[in-house]
Amino acid sequence: MNPTRSAGGFTAVRLVAQRELNTRLRTRSFVIGTVLILAFLGGYVLLQASLFSSADKQSVGLAGQTASIADTLKQQGTALGEEIETVTVTDLGEARKQVENGDLDAVLTGSRADLQVLVKTELDPQLGAILNQIAQNEVLGGVLAQAVDDPEQVLATVQATTVKVEQLEQPDPERGQRMAIGLAMVVLLYMSITTYGSMVAQGVVEEKSSRVVEILLSTVRPWQLLLGKVIGLGLVGLVQLLILAGAALAMTTISGVITLSGVATGTILWGLLWYLLGFFLYATIFAAAGALVSRQEDMQSTMMPVTMVLLIGFLVGFNVLIQDPESGLAAALSLVPLLSPVLMPGRIAAGVVSGWEVALALVLTVAAVALFTWLGGKIYRNAVLRTGSRVKLADALRG
Repeated sequence: MNPTRSAGGFTAVRLVAQRELNTRLRTRSFVIGTVLILAFLGGYVLLQASLFSSADKQSVGLAGQTASIADTLKQQGTALGEEIETVTVTDLGEARKQVENGDLDAVLTGSRADLQVLVKTELDPQLGAILNQIAQNEVLGGVLAQAVDDPEQVLATVQATTVKVEQLEQPDPERGQRMAIGLAMVVLLYMSITTYGSMVAQGVVEEKSSRVVEILLSTVRPWQLLLGKVIGLGLVGLVQLLILAGAALAMTTISGVITLSGVATGTILWGLLWYLLGFFLYATIFAAAGALVSRQEDMQSTMMPVTMVLLIGFLVGFNVLIQDPESGLAAALSLVPLLSPVLMPGRIAAGVVSGWEVALALVLTVAAVALFTWLGGKIYRNAVLRTGSRVKLADALRG
């Protein structure tokens, strides 16, 4: 009696999965690929941290009479959420050079009522609005001084008059970060599912072309080999996803790019669940596609329909999420089982999905996993031992 078969089906599955896990985790490509992605993530986070730190900061040089508006500039900048740093300028030639090399964003000359601004390319809109307001108030104050006894009182009354705003919904100050976290997870999931799903197909074709599969199937059953391979490679992808997501969370939190660590952690946990569902959904399809051919050269043609569905769904869904994650189209796409593993975590992170939508997506995706596992397993079982020309899908399903 065969010792592996007598040990039980799930023992065989475990052994195959362990073989795939040990083999893939020790490969140079896995280590180098993970390190390169981590390096890319680190550089991207540093770039974003630098951009965020300077996005709302303006450095302004003040020459001559304009030095008197330094406090006003800072106060109005703070009111608009923009940090304005002022520097007294004595040499206009040197100041022009500082504007050219980016050390100063603008240099002001003239008087309060006749401000002149030197910039490298264009004036920041918020800074321009502040300067216009200062100049207009100065001119208005001069006109009022000739018409009334107390022009400052008139200016104070005018400036205190504002529009009354009625809000139907309170703005979410965390929306931007939520969307950034969600979209990052969408990209990671898409990359992981396509990368490791393709590895399943590649492994099937390699074993089939080298006839290793014939040796393996003398020891284990086809469903055990397929399930073990899917579980093993899925765990490899899960390990890499955990490394990347954990490193990204640590780097963004330390650098201050992301302050919603709770949201990010929750997104990672949801992402891991949807990765497992998405991987099992696509891995069995990829395995079935790989079983239809005997050469690596023919593999892309059988995988093309699957990869195109995933790619088009990802591109369309990604753009819909950017434009409006609350739209009916975004909701509908995130409920499609073939797209749910990629899109639903993004909507969850954005905080725009209800509980029943998540539950429905999970049920539909689990049902799809069961259906495609059965179909993929049948195709794999009937086609994996057929060598030579490509096996027709209809023949593999009938066998």
